[in-house]
Amino acid sequence: MAAPTPHLAVRGSDGTFLLRGPPSCQESSAFQKDERQGRYIAFSSDGSLFGWCNGSQVSVIKVSTGDLVKSFDLPKTTALEFSPLNRVLATWQQYTSKIGVILKIVFDLSSCLMPLSGCFACISPKEFAIYAVFCCVETIANKLHLQKVSEFALSPGSQPSKVAVYVPGSKGAPSFVRLYQYPNFGGPTSALANKSFFKADKVAMLWNKKATAVLVTASTEVDKTGASYYGEQTLHYVATNGESAVVQLPKNGPIYDVSWNPNSSEFCVVYGFMPAKATVFNHKCESVFDFGTGPRNAAFYSPQGHILVLAGFGNLRGQMEVWDVKKYKQVSKPQAEDTTHFSWCPDGEHIVTSTCSPRLRVSNGYKIWHYTGTVLYKHDTPSNKELWEVLWQPFPTGAFPEKPVKYQASPSELGSTEAKPAQAYRPPALRNKPQTASSKLHEEEPPQNMKPGAAGEKQMSKAALKNQKKREAKKAAKQETKPDEAPPPVADSAPASHVTSSCGDPETDKKIKNLKKKLKAIDELKEQQAAGKVMQKNQVIKQCSSA
Repeated sequence: MAAPTPHLAVRGSDGTFLLRGPPSCQESSAFQKDERQGRYIAFSSDGSLFGWCNGSQVSVIKVSTGDLVKSFDLPKTTALEFSPLNRVLATWQQYTSKIGVILKIVFDLSSCLMPLSGCFACISPKEFAIYAVFCCVETIANKLHLQKVSEFALSPGSQPSKVAVYVPGSKGAPSFVRLYQYPNFGGPTSALANKSFFKADKVAMLWNKKATAVLVTASTEVDKTGASYYGEQTLHYVATNGESAVVQLPKNGPIYDVSWNPNSSEFCVVYGFMPAKATVFNHKCESVFDFGTGPRNAAFYSPQGHILVLAGFGNLRGQMEVWDVKKYKQVSKPQAEDTTHFSWCPDGEHIVTSTCSPRLRVSNGYKIWHYTGTVLYKHDTPSNKELWEVLWQPFPTGAFPEKPVKYQASPSELGSTEAKPAQAYRPPALRNKPQTASSKLHEEEPPQNMKPGAAGEKQMSKAALKNQKKREAKKAAKQETKPDEAPPPVADSAPASHVTSSCGDPETDKKIKNLKKKLKAIDELKEQQAAGKVMQKNQVIKQCSSA
């Protein structure tokens, strides 16, 4: 049986349409393009349904046939979303009152009745509540009585649902994140796990696919040390079995991105001052592989988890590094400049990059790539039009099995955009001189396997890593505060072999200093003997030893 062909939904100023994915890359004949300017597009979780709002109606169709499922007269709709079981459609529109809150209307897609039971979460000023959906959403199924909850994240996947809640610290008390399993909200003792920490003005919580652990990125608005413009950030690991830990990052600087592997057993972190490091950690928060440094700020695992793309978008030049996760071998290194959006196709073979408005109002368009670096399809939006969004059609897990990773570029008429090796900037004073370690503007670290025994060495513990960072920082501070003094002048009468420069090692410099002192004393004895002074026995022995 042939594998299905994913669709790519495209929304712009010239309307909304569906594009059949690779290899054909043609507009779908089952869906008639809506010429009106779309406000939002969404697929159901299994990809069987597609919904969009165009400023007058909200419509839902079957992707395979294009048949209309439901249509609602909701001209003010600004967003919509399907439920995980694809039976409920939730729409948002601006509430017409002075309060200005968002109104959520829930529709049943399986019948003509509007109400349908379900479950969703929301935050009230005094409590966190899980609501059961009945008619006007007035029936509360369960409540979690926890004061000052400011963030929460529901777990993905099927029931039973889990929820992570964050309560910021106040008056010297630490912030904390707790994990609960619905509907067991009996208080702190019913929590699956608890993790407290300081230095957190806000957090971002990311569940893995199997809902067994959460990664919490805690951030402060201002770095009191003044080391970072982005404030200070720390990464915490919290598992539903009660385990928790701080993820030790070997390089100081901001955390740009955190991404779970779909297998839920490892995750990748992009962090540190530019050029940033990227490291894969296992569920014990131990380093598995370090990709070294490079111009990157994002990480994207393929849906099957066998390929990882490290990319530098935004204020970087769009360089992408495609890695085979099992072998930790680089596959390709394409470049997509001015990219504002990146996403994997569900087949794990292709990706899409796009330049969308309003992030960038010029050079709008999108490209469909093979992960080996070749461009299979390219669309440039006309200069008088804008591209707003592109979205892949999702598929159930297992619809596209994992395939062996290819290293040879796939054939394409559009060719490849392999990134050319960039020449590092060198000040004018150093451009015509040989490159040395001291002339580099920043350190370049190559990729390295961090698994125990990979290089004949054992992996350092967290305490050893922390002590190493302290030693390196202390040594760097000592080198910066040490004055740049020239070596003392040497007398003309001293032999040329006596002139020795500093080697930078304090212990060796000390030995050299003592040796120079002895040689100077011997030279003075020779001068005294030449002037006719009677030498003592120990002085003669010292002079003879020099000869």
